Amino acid sequence: MGRCIFNPFSLIMMAFLFAVLIFLIPLLFLSVIGGAFAKLGFQPWTVLLILLFTLFGSLVNIPLTTVQSGPVRMEKTYNPFYGWVYRIPEVAPETTVAINLGGALIPLLISLYLMAESVILSGGYTILALALVGTLVVTLVTNRVARPVPGLGIATPFFVPPLAALIVALILSGFAGGSTVAVIAAPVIAYISGTLGTLIGADLLNLRRLGELGAPVVSIGGAGTFDGVFLTGVLAAFLA
Repeated sequence: MGRCIFNPFSLIMMAFLFAVLIFLIPLLFLSVIGGAFAKLGFQPWTVLLILLFTLFGSLVNIPLTTVQSGPVRMEKTYNPFYGWVYRIPEVAPETTVAINLGGALIPLLISLYLMAESVILSGGYTILALALVGTLVVTLVTNRVARPVPGLGIATPFFVPPLAALIVALILSGFAGGSTVAVIAAPVIAYISGTLGTLIGADLLNLRRLGELGAPVVSIGGAGTFDGVFLTGVLAAFLA
């Protein structure tokens, strides 16, 4: 059970992400943000619940398989990476490969829903195609900056995926067509490209390296990539 439910982050980092969520609450319910999400069927309380489930779902990892770990030299209990501090567990001879509930499964389901709704509301596949192009761009950018961290997994600078998704969404939404379609294009492109691009670029394209890290658990969408996925969701809400 300890390998399935645990907090891989420092308390400072968890406090920061929770503070971001608290800051978002009044803006959602005062309709300062979220207009486009309402058109997609997300009311303010729904957006809030999604972000809450995403945040606390980061503690839950669903095991998929195991791989043998090679010898790894560990020197630090905490590993600073681009300003964040991650909790590094002891090196293990066997690595459990898992998928994170809040950092992978929930964002994947939301992305699939947004894909379907964008097709229905826009009456075509323009937004979906733009979102897939954005996903490719964010995937390439994220993969370039992702680094393996012994004892932890694949870590990514928390600010890169949201910024890449923001730039991509602002540029590509201009090709979405009419004003009604353009309103929902930016947040949809930002969320899909930011979350899927982070998961693919950081985790899926580095699966072959998991055996080199000596981590007891390596979670797709977990430590090292979750913060980027979570902040991308917050960014999409602001764009809405």
